[in-house]
Amino acid sequence: MRVAQKKSSFDLHLFSTTVIQIGLTANSVYFQYFKMDGESGMFFVQQTIGSVLCCKCGVPMQPNAANMCVSCLRSKVDITEGLLKHVTVLFCDECKTYLQPPKTRIKAELESKELLTFCLKKLNLDKAKVTLVHAEFMFTEPHSKRLKVKLRIQKEVLHGAVLEQSYIVEYVVHYQMCDYCNRLQANPDQWAAAVQLRQHVSHRRTFFYLEQLILKHDAASQAIRIKQMDKGIDFFFSNRSHGVKFLEFVGKVTPIKSRTDKQLVSHDTKSNTYNYKHTFSVEICPICREDLVCLPPKIAVSLGNLGPLVICTKVTNSIMLMDPNTLRYCFLDADQYWRSPFYTLLSSRRLIEYIVLDIDNVSAEVSVAGSRYALADAQVARVSDFGKNDTIFNIRTHLGHLLSPGDHALGYDLYGANPNDSELDKYRGLVLPEAILIKKSYEEKRLRKRGKPRAWKLKNLNMEVDDTTARGRVNQDQVDNEYEEFLKDLEENPELRFNVSLYRNKEYQPSETASMTDGDELPSVPLDELLADLEICDDDVEATDSNMRE
Repeated sequence: MRVAQKKSSFDLHLFSTTVIQIGLTANSVYFQYFKMDGESGMFFVQQTIGSVLCCKCGVPMQPNAANMCVSCLRSKVDITEGLLKHVTVLFCDECKTYLQPPKTRIKAELESKELLTFCLKKLNLDKAKVTLVHAEFMFTEPHSKRLKVKLRIQKEVLHGAVLEQSYIVEYVVHYQMCDYCNRLQANPDQWAAAVQLRQHVSHRRTFFYLEQLILKHDAASQAIRIKQMDKGIDFFFSNRSHGVKFLEFVGKVTPIKSRTDKQLVSHDTKSNTYNYKHTFSVEICPICREDLVCLPPKIAVSLGNLGPLVICTKVTNSIMLMDPNTLRYCFLDADQYWRSPFYTLLSSRRLIEYIVLDIDNVSAEVSVAGSRYALADAQVARVSDFGKNDTIFNIRTHLGHLLSPGDHALGYDLYGANPNDSELDKYRGLVLPEAILIKKSYEEKRLRKRGKPRAWKLKNLNMEVDDTTARGRVNQDQVDNEYEEFLKDLEENPELRFNVSLYRNKEYQPSETASMTDGDELPSVPLDELLADLEICDDDVEATDSNMRE
């Protein structure tokens, strides 16, 4: 043992100095001393570890429990003995899933954490009584059908000595179609459950929004086929449980009522087994957002004399109805609606454009179920009347926080409309307003950007179009116009796009002149709400390889 002191020399006396050990490292021990005269300091003692000879080869080494060097210990003991070095995994190339016996399918990308966990579970290292220290993938060609994982493990060997060793496990990937894809390839129409979504309205805006909800939550991942019908969409599944799960999802996002039917396909008398085809007929509530509704007298009384003219402002698993004259509102769930259903007085296809001549706020801006509204008295005129007459309407609106003199708004023309609704006849002495405004219009400002691509885009389901619905170019033009209206609603309403995944459009190229002429008043989607659509091409891979070589 050798003692190393500081530069200032001192004497240690047995009775005049107190020494305390304060630290310990691999090669030294730290002490602190205190003298009677108040002086204190630190010093350390450097230890010299002795060496012994290996009992096998005689090489000097540091002593251990086995008294053998690492080379001799590895030649005598192999801790990887009995562990799997070659493993076979089954992979379905159609649905990109791996088989976890007995019947579980796991979907994982190459060199991902999920795939690494799946590979390690195949080894059963816990039963071999070894400790896993590190695991990582080794590079293999994507077409080689091989996966290589490098492992570093530890295990206690002779007389308590711990040995660490690395080895490589090779996984051979065999292609084998799963039962789901096998049945699909054999017969695409071999479905066991079908969910038929229908809504009896004159537009498809509800299905556009429902399609985005299904894509975001991946609710139709188990569907073997999706078919677009005249008044809705059909989803086909290979298992009844998948259809039931999808039906539960639709019931959580829209007010629906459903009916279940089944048809016998085959029957085995020996094993007494039956095969059925199940059909779930689903009807979506015909009340859509921005629709004008005349409540039946009984329902209006049960809702606290609400309305009777109300507008639908939001549709989730319940319907939100609001009186535009008083800002009173209520929620109707699916059971309440289908117990005593009612229908729209005017739908969003009957909206016309007005211009605001003057507006006077009646109340301050308030929050109604999370949305901002303000009552105001406004003077409006139809845009179509300019140059023909000077008809002006004095109305009350709930859009006082948005509208200013000179703005355009979309609303329902009750002055020139002839609504044929039996519920209106039940209200004696009811005075209809001349117009009801629904939302602010930006059509005049959008004329400058007509034909220019948006900075964002949406994904769509892979649907087949029924032949009976493809009746020429007219229907397709109508669907395109309705889809364009849906995109405009997403830009104008942040609450509507809250549950929708928007992706960046690579074809969009912003220009300085366009940004200067468009103005800040035109609604748009902020860039922080967009998701990057990740696509890896061959050029990106080659560029990455060249950077790695440099």
